[in-house]
Amino acid sequence: MEPRAIDRLELEDRRVLIRCDFNVPLTPEGEVADDTRIVAALPTIRHCLNRDARVVLMSHLGRPKGQFDPKLSLEPVGLKLAELLDREILLTDDCVGDGARKVVRDLRAGQVALLENLRFHAEEKKNEESFARKLAAHGEVFLQEAFGTLHRAHASVAGVPRFIQDKGAGFLVRKELEFLGRALDEPKRPFVAILGGAKVSDKIGVIEALQAKANAILIGGAMAYTFLLARGEPVGDSLVERDKVELAERLLKGAAARGVNLVLPTDHVVATEATDEAETRVESDGVPDGFKGLDIGPRTVAAFKAEVDAARTVFWNGPMGLFEKKPFSEGTFALARLLAESKAVSVVGGGDSASAVRQAGVADRVTHISTGGGASLEFVQGKALPGLTALVD
Repeated sequence: MEPRAIDRLELEDRRVLIRCDFNVPLTPEGEVADDTRIVAALPTIRHCLNRDARVVLMSHLGRPKGQFDPKLSLEPVGLKLAELLDREILLTDDCVGDGARKVVRDLRAGQVALLENLRFHAEEKKNEESFARKLAAHGEVFLQEAFGTLHRAHASVAGVPRFIQDKGAGFLVRKELEFLGRALDEPKRPFVAILGGAKVSDKIGVIEALQAKANAILIGGAMAYTFLLARGEPVGDSLVERDKVELAERLLKGAAARGVNLVLPTDHVVATEATDEAETRVESDGVPDGFKGLDIGPRTVAAFKAEVDAARTVFWNGPMGLFEKKPFSEGTFALARLLAESKAVSVVGGGDSASAVRQAGVADRVTHISTGGGASLEFVQGKALPGLTALVD
C-alpha cells in the first residue's frame, strides 16, 4: 500500500504536524551553510499554508546525545525558514512540555511553529511511546516529509503516525517514492548502477539487490580495491577490507553468473598521502607498493562513459574517490557531468553523490537527487522502512 497523498487530506484550519529533515550543516558562526533540505520541504509547507492550516514543523539537527546543546538549536533553521517563507516562524523552547503546547495551541490559521530539536530528548531515538504521544498531540494531521529518516524507527518517524489517524506523505516523500520505485523497480533498459564509497561492507545488500535488476554495475571509490584484490590485482597501500575479499570474489562470480557486466577501474590516480598538497600520478597496471589509489583515472572515466551513454536508466550512489580533496576529485565530478549529459533517467542516491552533483554545478540537469542516502539504499534493497510502514498501518 502507498501512503495517502497530501492533496487527499483535509487541512483547512487544522493543526498539521510535519516531520521535516532540517538536519543541515551550520557555519562556525551558527548560520545555515546549505539550505537544500529546507528548500526541499517548502512546497509541502506552502501547500498547507495556502489552505489556512496551522503548521507545526519538527526535525532533528546533529547528534546532541539526548540533551540540550545550544549549538544544535533549530533557531538558525527558523531564521532561514522565515526568510524563505517571508513570514514569522515561532520557535518553541522545547519540542514537548508546557511551552511548546501553548505555542501550538495558540496558533492561528496560516501561522507556523517550529519545535525545538527532537534529539534533545533521548526518547526520540529510543522510539518511546509516551514521547511519541506527546509529539502527536501537537497535530490533527500528520505529514511525513523527511525521506532521509524513513529507515529510522524513531518516535517522530515511526511512533507519531500511530497516534494520528489522518496522515500521509508530503510532496517530497511522494517524489522520492515515485522516482526510486518507478526507476528502479521497472527501469528503462539498459539499467546501469554506479556504486562508490569506502567500504564493500556498506554496500553488500545493495550490490546483491542490483545484481538482480541492473544490466551493468560500475564500481569505484575505495571499495573497488577490495574487488581488485579479489581478482589478484596489485592494490599497493590502498584502503582494502581484507576480511571482505572472499565476499567480493563471490559477488564478482554472482554478477558473471547473472550476465551482469561488473566494471572495475582500470587506471587510478595514486599518491603516497591523501592530502590537498599531494603529488599524484596515474597508474594503469594496478597500484604500486607505497601508493594509495585515491580516484579513478581517465581510462576508467571513458569506460564508465560508454556504459552511461548506452543506458536509459542510471542510479548512482557513492563517490569515485576522495573527492573532498582537490587532487582526487576529478573522477567523481567527471561522473557527475556524464550523468548531466546523459539522456537516461538519472537518479542520484543522496549523501556524498548528491553533494558532488551540486558541487559540479549540474544538479539541475540530473533527473532526481534523493534527499536520503541511507533511506534510498535501504529502499533499493527492498527493505521495509519503519517511517513508511507507519504511514500505511
